This record gives sequence, C-alpha cells and structure tokens, in this order.
Amino acid sequence: MTRQFQKLVLTGATGGIGAAIASVLDREGYSLLLTGRNEEKLSGLKSTLIEGQHQQVLADLTTSEGIATLKAAASDFNACGVINCLGVNELVMLSDFDSEDVTTMLSTNLQAPIQVCQTLLPLLESQSEAVIVNVGSILGSIGYAGSSIYCASKFGLRGFTESLRRELSDTKVRVIYLAPRATNTALNTDAINQMNRELGNAVDEPGYVAQELVGILRSGKSASRYLGWPESFFVKLNSLFPQLVDKALSKQLVTIKRYCDVNKTEQSLCKPGGVS
Repeated sequence: MTRQFQKLVLTGATGGIGAAIASVLDREGYSLLLTGRNEEKLSGLKSTLIEGQHQQVLADLTTSEGIATLKAAASDFNACGVINCLGVNELVMLSDFDSEDVTTMLSTNLQAPIQVCQTLLPLLESQSEAVIVNVGSILGSIGYAGSSIYCASKFGLRGFTESLRRELSDTKVRVIYLAPRATNTALNTDAINQMNRELGNAVDEPGYVAQELVGILRSGKSASRYLGWPESFFVKLNSLFPQLVDKALSKQLVTIKRYCDVNKTEQSLCKPGGVS
C-alpha cells in the first residue's frame, strides 16, 4: 500500500463509528481529512490522533455549500479515498414520522454520500489507486418495522454502492460496502437499547466495526461485507425466502411498537415545549 493511498477523507468523523474508524486508521498510519458539522467535536477528535498527520474541514454535506467546501479541501489534501460514515437513525413508526425528519434522514443517509462520491470521483480517478467506502447497515438488506425510512435510505445506499462498484470496475477505484449490525453509539436512544436487550439483538462496539473495515482495506479488493451472525445469514435468507423472514420478524412487532411509543415519549420530552 502506497503512502499516497493512505490519504483518506472521513465523513461523519465525529459519530460513534466514524470516531472509531479515525482512531484505528490513525494507528495504521493513514492520514485523514476529518469532516463534520461540529467544529468543537472535530477538534477534540483530531487532538486524540497523532499530531500533524490529519486535517479537518467543517462542512454540512447535506448542503451544496458543504459539498463545495469538501471538494476544495479534498483537492488540497490530495485525497485518494473517501469513507462515508454519515448517518442518523430514529425508532418510529411511519405514521408518527415528521415529514421534515424524513427529509433529514434521506438527505443525510443517502443523498449526501451520493453527492460526496460524485463530487470526489474525478479526483479519485486521477490517482494511481483509490477507494470509496460507504458504511451502510444490515437494515440496508432487511426491512425492519419501526425503521422504514432508515431502511429506505440504507437500501438506497447499498444499491448505489453496488451500481457504482460495477460502473467503476474498469478503473483503479475500489468500491466497498460495509454493513454493520446494531452498534453501540450515541445514535441509539434508551428505547432502542432497551428494545435490543429485550429482543436479544446482539450489539457490536464501534471499534470492532472499524477493525473489520481495516481488514477489507488490506485485502485490496472491492467487496460487500455484512457483519454479525445470524444477521448476515438473515440477509441471504431474506433475499431468497422473504416470507420466512416476514414470519420471524412479525413475532417482534408488538415489542417494536411498544418501544416506538417509548421512544416517541422520550423524544417529545427533549424538544422545545416538552415536559421538563
């Protein structure tokens, strides 16, 4: 692996998985362009990494201004890869989903990564070797009650990444899709954590996801990787026999609905005008 290849853009760097990826890649000797919307968090993350190897750029990648800012910074950085770690999630039934939240989730989880890839692609194609990594989710392959909009965004990201990998198969740009299962990050509300415990859903630590990503980078291949058992098995089962997965997940619906209600109450208390 050349030193040039080790200069990577990391979007969503201050999130749970993003920060873990930054830490692991830092130890592996990569140079990172850390991207996020919170300057204090970006600076705090950068201070935990080896001084002098990394840069940061403040940008809201759901806006055209933010994309333009990233494009200029990545060009100056001479990036040879991008890892898209952007993501928001919410446990809510579709009937209770605020329309503005739908737009936010789709623009953050799907539109922004697409625009990042499109904007940086000329730079990446000009390099001797390059890589694109889109971090999706197991729920990008399995529709799950209470997560309809999140699943829609991650299904879209998976399809986009698969198409892009085939589109770039005659270039030196590798395209990777990484799909973690439930992961212990700040995106999980108390209701989500309680639901996972009650349903017996395994939850990985962000550091594990980051180590798996490094393994894929070392492999030198384009790939799709689905993390966790039996979740990775259910991805294959769902593609072949979705009715079986329908039946299995229907048994969880009462529990999921209950925790959607709990989550709705928690979120309403945090909003202006909520009960204090």
